[in-house]
Amino acid sequence: PACPGAPTGAFSFQERAAHQDRGARQERGMKRIFGQKKEVAPPPTLSDAGAKIDSRVAGLDEKIKSLEQELSGYKEKMKKAKGPALKTLRQRAMAVLKRKKMYEQQRDQLAGQAFNIEQTNFTIDSVKDTITTVDAMKAASKTLKTEFKKVNIDKIDDLQDELADMMEDMNEVQDVLGRSYDVGEDVDEADLDAELDALGDELEVDDELTADTADTTPAYLQPAEPTLPEQPTNVPAAPVAPSAAVDEFGLPVAQGA
Repeated sequence: PACPGAPTGAFSFQERAAHQDRGARQERGMKRIFGQKKEVAPPPTLSDAGAKIDSRVAGLDEKIKSLEQELSGYKEKMKKAKGPALKTLRQRAMAVLKRKKMYEQQRDQLAGQAFNIEQTNFTIDSVKDTITTVDAMKAASKTLKTEFKKVNIDKIDDLQDELADMMEDMNEVQDVLGRSYDVGEDVDEADLDAELDALGDELEVDDELTADTADTTPAYLQPAEPTLPEQPTNVPAAPVAPSAAVDEFGLPVAQGA
């Protein structure tokens, strides 16, 4: 019971605390009866599995390398040993070789598992890339449809027709501007051929007249031709050196010999 004159807020706080305590005791009792739900760990990823296998393969490689060194030592000792010592060394070497073969077999198995993990990881990445490509193509298709709706085929056809008409009009304008004002359209080609032949005859007559005029030029007006002196005929012949004497072998004989 509340005391006279005591603040009511203190009792409400105590009541809330007692209620929370009762709820906590009930929750603990339920956990003892039904058990507590365990947290489930997330499944391992392919990267985690691949890293673990690579670590194991590296450990096996170290063991195999150590056994190879041990075998090399036994081989050197077996070269010098004889009798029972050689037999003992051979048995030890065989045991080391068996362990080495076992480790190599385990390493090969782990290498196969690592290869399968890599292939699976590659396949997953390929599927993700394919999904991304398909999504991009879908978005591009929607964009293309939206933009294609803005294109009016009829307007494009009308524009092409207008451009063709304008080009035809421009060609007509060029034809009109290229017409000649002096030559009529009714000129006969035969008359033109006859006039061209007559023009050729006139050019031949002019050439003949020009040649005749060049021949009638006075001698004192024509340029003088240079005259060269005549070649002398009484030039004395060059002296001939006396021939040197030679022996029977054709060699020159020294003078005074």
